[in-house]
Amino acid sequence: MKTRPDDLRDEQLRTGLLAYGLTAASLAYAPVGFGDHHWTATDPDGRRWFLTVADLAHKSHCGPDPDSALYGLRAAMSTARSLRQLGLLVAPSSTPDGETAVRLSPRYALSVFPYASGTPGGFSDRLAPADRRLLLDALARLHTAAPPPGTPVHHPGLSDRPRLDAALASLATPWTTGPYAEPARTLTATHLPTLRRALAHLDRTTATLTGPPVVTHGEPHPGNLLRHPDHVLLVDWDTVALATPERDLWLLAPTPDDLAHYTATTGHPVDPAALTHYRLRWALEDIDAYLHRFRSPHTDDTDTQDSWTAFTGTLADLPRLLPEEIPSSP
Repeated sequence: MKTRPDDLRDEQLRTGLLAYGLTAASLAYAPVGFGDHHWTATDPDGRRWFLTVADLAHKSHCGPDPDSALYGLRAAMSTARSLRQLGLLVAPSSTPDGETAVRLSPRYALSVFPYASGTPGGFSDRLAPADRRLLLDALARLHTAAPPPGTPVHHPGLSDRPRLDAALASLATPWTTGPYAEPARTLTATHLPTLRRALAHLDRTTATLTGPPVVTHGEPHPGNLLRHPDHVLLVDWDTVALATPERDLWLLAPTPDDLAHYTATTGHPVDPAALTHYRLRWALEDIDAYLHRFRSPHTDDTDTQDSWTAFTGTLADLPRLLPEEIPSSP
């Protein structure tokens, strides 16, 4: 997130770091990523750390309330830490008690990572073929690894379908929670027929996904990569879970050669229908998250402006994601 939360103080971060046995000589807000807040910290010996603060109120994939969200976040971070020997991720640190996420307040939780070098990317970057092959090889190692005990289990349906249904059911009444509320309601109503068709398709395909689950990252897009000449590192592991491999693979926009390489490496034939399912699910998850943001109290800042741009783009792109046999609204 580009805007620092105004309800979180440096003193809270320093207290959270003490739980990891760390003392911060300096703290700096890092306006990167989307969804979580980030800081860099330097300890008195000059070692650097990357801090991720999760807004538990927006972690619907971890659970429907802050307590279950914290439980889910800890399960994900602990899974990532158990996978650190694979050499393909920046693993979270743990406290002396083994916790990988520390509550800072009823709303926020802190995870700590060693500061890692590498060339970062952006979500919309197009990976060069060599980098895409490195990422495919990293995912192949991940997907063929033994799942650590306690690995979360992914559900292929929407994370919070009741919340999205409630938003769509409220379109007849003005939204008054902030500057983007009423524009979001109006635009959503315009796209409602397409949204209904997309949800119906996702409902049908959710029950058809088969195959043994593997450990998936959940969001292996270029914005979650640190690139090196001979390898890549994956960051942002709060969505790690057992699922079919296509949950990761659709994000690569791979060529047939890429898919063949993955199949040859792992023995898993890639299912095109599952790729379509997860591509559509991603869009609907984003729409739900943006609607939740606009239906909650908000102000006009950089993050809500970015959310509005992404929201309008996702709605406009939704018809393209529907299979051809399902008509969409104009």
